[in-house]
Amino acid sequence: MSAVLIGSGALLGAPATAAPLLHTACTASEYQNVDNDCVPRPQQAPSAPPGATALCKDGDYSFSENHRGTCSGHHGVAQWL
Repeated sequence: MSAVLIGSGALLGAPATAAPLLHTACTASEYQNVDNDCVPRPQQAPSAPPGATALCKDGDYSFSENHRGTCSGHHGVAQWL
């Protein structure tokens, strides 16, 4: 019995997509956001640190530049700053 490959020609002509440009300068205390910017990771503090944009429900302050996904690993946003 022999196998038949059908429709393989469609894959040959598929255009390549460019990978997003990634920062290599983000430090261990930063993450790369969807805009490819290095942003400070959420942190605990007694009051809002300079540049904080949201207070997460777990008490960490976020420095997110976009609302979508802010505090996603911290039980959501408690308050926007």
